Amino acid sequence: MRKLQWIVVGAAALVTAAAAIVWFSPSAQDAVLRRVAARQLRAPLPPPPSTTAIRLVFCGTGSPLPDRHVAKSCLAVFAGSRFFVVDTGPESTENLLLWRLPLAKIDGVLLTHFHSDHIGELGELNLQSWLQGRQAPLMVYGPPGVEQVVAGFNTAYAQDEAVRHAHHARDRGLLPLSASTLASRAISVGTEGPLSGTESAVVYDQEGLRITAFKVDHGVVKPAYGYRFDYRGRSVVVSGDTRSTSSIANAARGADVLVHEAQSKALVSTLSAVARESGNRQVSLLLGDTNDYHTTPAEAAAIANAAGVRELVFTHFTPPSSNPLVRHAFFRDVDAVRPEHWRTARDGLWLDIPTNENSVQEGLIKR
Repeated sequence: MRKLQWIVVGAAALVTAAAAIVWFSPSAQDAVLRRVAARQLRAPLPPPPSTTAIRLVFCGTGSPLPDRHVAKSCLAVFAGSRFFVVDTGPESTENLLLWRLPLAKIDGVLLTHFHSDHIGELGELNLQSWLQGRQAPLMVYGPPGVEQVVAGFNTAYAQDEAVRHAHHARDRGLLPLSASTLASRAISVGTEGPLSGTESAVVYDQEGLRITAFKVDHGVVKPAYGYRFDYRGRSVVVSGDTRSTSSIANAARGADVLVHEAQSKALVSTLSAVARESGNRQVSLLLGDTNDYHTTPAEAAAIANAAGVRELVFTHFTPPSSNPLVRHAFFRDVDAVRPEHWRTARDGLWLDIPTNENSVQEGLIKR
């Protein structure tokens, strides 16, 4: 026992001495900081295996209600050499930067609709991907009206981009102004689209990747879209914000993964009642109104069953469900509808959908 005590004391003395050397030695500080910087600049997301058809990275799983641990709506989709982001809610670009995702190679942004929690980071995503080396305007696809959204962000960021270009370009080929802006393409869906039983339209069809937009029912928010990705025989469907509707099941028929929004109407009703009892009538009414145009977890599970999807992934949690008890109550009705093959997303979750097997592999990015 006495020998062990001496070992512990000796180890503590060595640690203290090392800390003192670093604290008082500029060269030691620089060496440590260099090692830390090198570690920080390494991407924490492992490269996908060659057998991966589609990789999903959840860069924002929250809703408009505040949650300090979660960014707002954002999903990164990788298929071959293609890289798209579906929605770009506040705080999501910070996640993309922290994870060192290849923002310079982004091919486009797909907006489901124009609520602030889905578009609020569009300016930052454009700016940061340009700073990382993007060499062409960032294309933004979305429902009609996307032109106004894009024009507004371009105006808001124009002075910032001009001064950054003036500061950094200096005939070195950095930050070309021709690549600094957003470009828009409005997508109009129709009954003659590629997805049977729902209004749809092809958004993108290159290098074996087909992206299809389809209409969803988000109440007064019209138009609102979901998106389907098909690549190398695998498929992913993203619901966007929507009521429970057959158009999701039609669009997701036979898909490998359905990423669906989730709102606990019971918990939101409780929050609304508490706000009313506390004298905050406006917040109470606003919360109550949101139940009109969202989908409960059990309803989403029924949609997944009807579509025959392999895996259901919940996201866009309203209210925030970081607390374990809230999470338990949030999903307590799901097992009765779909006992297996469902999971909840969190910021940093990644899913690999391979070409050569039926499983969906997952991991979590650690900052």
